[in-house]
Amino acid sequence: MIEEKLESLGITLPNPPTPAGSYIPAIRTGNLLFISGQIPMQDGRVIFTGKVSEENIETAQKSAKMCAINILAQIKRELGSLNNVSKIVRLSGFVNSTPEFSQHPKVINAASDLFFELFGDKGKHSRIALGVANLPLNSMTEIDAIIEVA
Repeated sequence: MIEEKLESLGITLPNPPTPAGSYIPAIRTGNLLFISGQIPMQDGRVIFTGKVSEENIETAQKSAKMCAINILAQIKRELGSLNNVSKIVRLSGFVNSTPEFSQHPKVINAASDLFFELFGDKGKHSRIALGVANLPLNSMTEIDAIIEVA
């Protein structure tokens, strides 16, 4: 069902990105799946880089949405199907922003909105959205997730 919704939105899940450091992309304990921070990687390269400011919020939102898509790809790799998600519990969103930028929630909303659209009530989650001085590989955004598994 969820994968059909993705298809109707014109979204194809990529191969899950490999870690850029010494960690694993996902770990399950009990009925919780923790997804490591995902950056806007596609085909082995970062697509959206640089500082977020008032002038490029729409680009930053595309970056956050790509992070969410990579989270979905990691979930599918771990669980075999997105239908095995019983709840999106929490997202932590980081925005590589200029010091004066204060619209971090607006950027990370692009990821949250995708989860709401795909999972309905199961997609409603707690969240944090922060501005940071820099992110790995100079990516615009990074998002991690905690997922409850059916």
